[in-house]
Amino acid sequence: MQDFRSLGFKGSTACAVAGITYRQLDYWARTGLIEPSMQNAQGSGTIRLYSFYDILVLKVVKRLLDTGVSLQNIRAAIDHLRGQGIEDISSITLMSDGASIYECRSDDEVIDLLRGGQGVFGIALGSIVNEVEATLNELPIAEESLVTSDDELSLRRSRKQAI
Repeated sequence: MQDFRSLGFKGSTACAVAGITYRQLDYWARTGLIEPSMQNAQGSGTIRLYSFYDILVLKVVKRLLDTGVSLQNIRAAIDHLRGQGIEDISSITLMSDGASIYECRSDDEVIDLLRGGQGVFGIALGSIVNEVEATLNELPIAEESLVTSDDELSLRRSRKQAI
């Protein structure tokens, strides 16, 4: 299995893996919900490059939206998750009662949440990491869709020299 964590992915690949439309991706990038961390669009004709972590977050947002969580609550949860780092995120389970989103790191936390009597759902982020990796391995990704940060730097230098 290839390690995708150091690569950049074009928007179309990010959409395919996260299960979202390009319109959603564009809206979320323009409103700052999820901006591509490897390269943001700099005007017409430039490419957004999403990291592996960005695609994980896109997939989490999609799952939360599918369960009826408001975009406002999702924004708050994503802001919190941004500080966690990729190694931490796989050990987190997100729980929600439809109004709030809870971060759970142990069985005790889950039990305490359920004692309140409200129904909650959970999204284990570790399984999303595995799903994203598996989907990326199955997709026929063209070589030009895979860009390392070193490749991107070389591309920018060559563009400047051409001008």
